[in-house]
Amino acid sequence: MSDGERRDMGSKLSFGRGRPGRTAVTLPDCDVPLAEMPSPSLLRDDLPLPEMSQPEIVRYFTNLACLNYSVDTGFYPLGSCSMKYNPKLHEDLARLSGFAQVHPLQPIETVQGALALMHELQGFLAEITGMHAVSLAPAAGAHGELTSILTVRAYLEHRGESRHKVLVPDSAHGTNLATVSTAGFQCLPIASDARGNTDLAALAEALDEDVAALMLTLPNTLGLFDQNIVQIAQMVHETGAQLYCDGANLNALLGQVKIGDLGFDVVQMNLHKTFSTPHGGGGPGAGPVAVKAHLAPFLPSPFVGQAANGAYVFEEPEHSIGKVGAFHGNFGIMVRAYAYIRSLGAPGLREVSENAVLNANYLLACLREAYDLPYERRCLHEVVFSGSRQRAKGVHTSDVAKRLIDYGFHPPTVYFPLIVDEALMIEPTETESKETLDAFCEAMLVIAREAEEEPELLRSAPHDAPLRRLDEAAAARHPVLRWQREDQA
Repeated sequence: MSDGERRDMGSKLSFGRGRPGRTAVTLPDCDVPLAEMPSPSLLRDDLPLPEMSQPEIVRYFTNLACLNYSVDTGFYPLGSCSMKYNPKLHEDLARLSGFAQVHPLQPIETVQGALALMHELQGFLAEITGMHAVSLAPAAGAHGELTSILTVRAYLEHRGESRHKVLVPDSAHGTNLATVSTAGFQCLPIASDARGNTDLAALAEALDEDVAALMLTLPNTLGLFDQNIVQIAQMVHETGAQLYCDGANLNALLGQVKIGDLGFDVVQMNLHKTFSTPHGGGGPGAGPVAVKAHLAPFLPSPFVGQAANGAYVFEEPEHSIGKVGAFHGNFGIMVRAYAYIRSLGAPGLREVSENAVLNANYLLACLREAYDLPYERRCLHEVVFSGSRQRAKGVHTSDVAKRLIDYGFHPPTVYFPLIVDEALMIEPTETESKETLDAFCEAMLVIAREAEEEPELLRSAPHDAPLRRLDEAAAARHPVLRWQREDQA
């Protein structure tokens, strides 16, 4: 079957493929008394389910699956997402019956193995980040952000301090702004300087005794390490505020530096980015929070401790902010992260960051002549280009992204961070080979030439995809959430 035939097959809904009388199974005659059907008022007659044979059903869904793009089929250069390939062995471990079939309400003596894993993982993450204590409860990165700031708020209130402001750099993830608002603080933006660092003059002007915290992403969303971090930590602490690290980009720092040693008081980690969990259908996520000793009493419950007799128990920190989820966090993600850390060890984790940084700088070197580089510095795990040169030819970053689909690549993150004009944010991760990066760079270079010579080719891309250029604004504002027959539409 050709790619074109497969696309045509996938584009035709199952509702239009069935034929009356076809069936996928043959059922034996009923050998029990027939029951009466429910009231007709409870039955739907507006959904004509397709009647298909078993081979037709299997082929239909298999061909639909072939249209999907996944990390098993191609390269995901999504900046700030760390979409790296994850070992299949860790998936098997998470599915072991002793892990997959436990229930959070089981008697605690029957889940000692699971608690032992959680307890050791807390210790691993504390060691990796240079922090004192870790809560595994938050369910994802943004949830970890919120938990971090709520912990800071509880700490300050316990000290009798009423602070109302949180400072957020203009290069921050958008979830930082939502976290500040949800936690009940006023958000004040801090500008970046010409080097992509936090502007120290702007920070000094904003810092006062009403500031509760500075939320800093390190490396920042420009893919750069803030060269002023030690001075920033000193400035923040001199006013009595706390320094929070958005650890979404921790993949760049593993084994290189400890967040706590840089002066941070709290950090949220994304296990599903840094420590082996497939994104999307392989989720969900997990966003543990690690803190210095003075914040530990305010962490959410439960915390896995160890009794004098060696048994593992759930503990509640003395001044805990309480539960932030239904139970104990996303346990399956913890299993994967635990396996990842144990299998790599300290040398392997360090190699992860080294290769991630090497790959990103390789892309920087290969593409810097074709796309504008807003900050002339070595990057860490990701590189941010600008498509402003292409825009001068009437080609926007979104056009570059759509054209990449024709070359078999998932587009990178676009239009973020917001402080970069026509931003192209590319993160290769450590798991991609030089051959893959070379193929991606060649596609990007060809697209840059096309923008100069055939801009209309990009403005109408993608040309070789199941769906062409979509009206994304209309899709977001007027989503179609319910299927209708053509004669009812």
